[in-house]
Amino acid sequence: MTAEAFHLYGTCAAEPKPVTLRAGALSTELVNGNLRTIRHGGTEVLRAIAYIVRDRDWGTYEPDLTDLAIDQKDDRFSVSYTASCLGANGSRLGFRATIEGSADGRLVFDVTALPESDFETNRCGFCILHPIAGLAGSPVTVEHADGEVVETELPDLIDPWQPFKNLRAITHQVRPGVVAQCRMDGDTFEMEDQRNWSDASYKTYVRPLALPWPYVLPARQPLRQTISLQITGDANVPASAAAAEPVRVELGKAGSKLPDIGVVIYPEDVEAALADLPMLGRLGPRQLLFHFDPTRGHGLNALRAHARLAAAYPVSTTLECVVACAGDLNAELSDVADMVRRAGLRLDAVAVSPAVDRQSTPPGSAWPACPPLEDVYTAARRAFPDIRLGGGMFSYFTELNRKRVPAHQLDFITHCTCPIVHAADDLSVMQSLEALPFIIRSTRAIFGTKPYRIGPSTIAMRQNPYGGATKNNPQGQRIAMANRDPRHAAQFAAAWTIGYAARVAPGLEMLTLSSFSGPFGVVAGSGEPLAQGTPRPIFQAIEGLCELAGLTHVSATTSDETRVLALAGRSVSGKIIVWLANLTSNDVPVDASALGQGNLAMPPYAITRIGYFSEFIT
Repeated sequence: MTAEAFHLYGTCAAEPKPVTLRAGALSTELVNGNLRTIRHGGTEVLRAIAYIVRDRDWGTYEPDLTDLAIDQKDDRFSVSYTASCLGANGSRLGFRATIEGSADGRLVFDVTALPESDFETNRCGFCILHPIAGLAGSPVTVEHADGEVVETELPDLIDPWQPFKNLRAITHQVRPGVVAQCRMDGDTFEMEDQRNWSDASYKTYVRPLALPWPYVLPARQPLRQTISLQITGDANVPASAAAAEPVRVELGKAGSKLPDIGVVIYPEDVEAALADLPMLGRLGPRQLLFHFDPTRGHGLNALRAHARLAAAYPVSTTLECVVACAGDLNAELSDVADMVRRAGLRLDAVAVSPAVDRQSTPPGSAWPACPPLEDVYTAARRAFPDIRLGGGMFSYFTELNRKRVPAHQLDFITHCTCPIVHAADDLSVMQSLEALPFIIRSTRAIFGTKPYRIGPSTIAMRQNPYGGATKNNPQGQRIAMANRDPRHAAQFAAAWTIGYAARVAPGLEMLTLSSFSGPFGVVAGSGEPLAQGTPRPIFQAIEGLCELAGLTHVSATTSDETRVLALAGRSVSGKIIVWLANLTSNDVPVDASALGQGNLAMPPYAITRIGYFSEFIT
């Protein structure tokens, strides 16, 4: 991999290059033995059909593929391969896959798995992803395993549980005159709304979550599953815009204020921030979010460290306080408040959440013991009577959607997101931005106009609600549920950060997308190619968002938001500041004439700031 590629991705590990398969109007990409971006006449029908094997912590195995054979004709294609997964204690699962597609709109993906020995897994089988763009809230026909056929709709607001169970087939309209039916055989399937995790898809998967997991696949007992997609109707390919056509940027009306931008500070990162206050000042965050977790040994010394930074960089402060809930709530939170006073830590707000709520409770699982949230918030209000109180989840929207907090006791709602819960390839991470407006709208549907904060939200996972731990990533690879992600230190993260803010910023009170140092930080640490303390590319993105904080939001749209996103704000003097982000690995031409510019050439994952004065935005 070239130095330029390392600048873009932060890693020398290249993603496998997809193989494009075509049969008439049907096309798809083969990546690591699975299919993604399945289109008919250029319209996306399914986002993916993938055979997935997961470990007991919901980590995804990367199977070793052998005997790969691809046969491509004008009117059909076929693929076959053998694969195996090495599990715990030397156990191994082998499987044989075949894929066939034809110009009549039929696609069949068939897999027979054969465990060489007893093989433990949380899931083994197909996952089918329906896209959300153009499909959310649309009619579908669902056929259940017992033969019942139901006319229904895909969820518009995000469903906390499974919208459809006991599935055999799903039929939807691809475009007027074209219909697709996806049929699933070999096991019992159900669907979950993956927008909960900021995935841009509805996922139909094998084996109901209400059944026990992990479970064991018995040695030498074959397991066969088949996915059949049939697309029928007008086979004429609709006209589409050329990919090289410039993406147009348009500005609309002015609205609410853009949110404060925060950085999360962990106790172990305070000294790095104190050692480089000029760099923190240059970044310009308007909020410091101090993490405090007594269940992980944080105490008076951690609060004293936070107090030193709060005194040296005097902006608004919030304590993100994990509540152990191990005994008397009033005593526990009063002890925290007493330590805050002894440490001399000045706070403007405190956000509290029980420690057990950092772990997810999947469908069919027993909820862990936890005091009523009403009692937790009452004790927190009693302990911190003179500052704002927030609550929600320190994990993800999924958990907030499933355990809806009593917002009437709170001054603001908070949650995080992470784009690598299920997949960590570059395309899936960028596509996760599509789901964010649905998260905003679903949260508003639950909690109304309650002040709303998001973050810390980063590419890497800071805590795993779905297993015992996050995944270590010493080789700097693209790994789901990893506690470090190489792209965070690269240009990719800068584009993702601007794109994230463009999707969520209007109407938020505060947005946190980084720490100052450490694996989620804006400056490099020791042992990195950049010198310690050197700004990473994400620094420019966060610095730009800090500049926008508090300005009046100006609606900014683009003609292709899968390629370029825009965020704009207006100062009291009438200056318009616009940030653009190229979300792709390709050069993208941009028509910025509406911003007083000509055509721009945006390199891969580039971010660009445009500033000018205008009297025409109202």
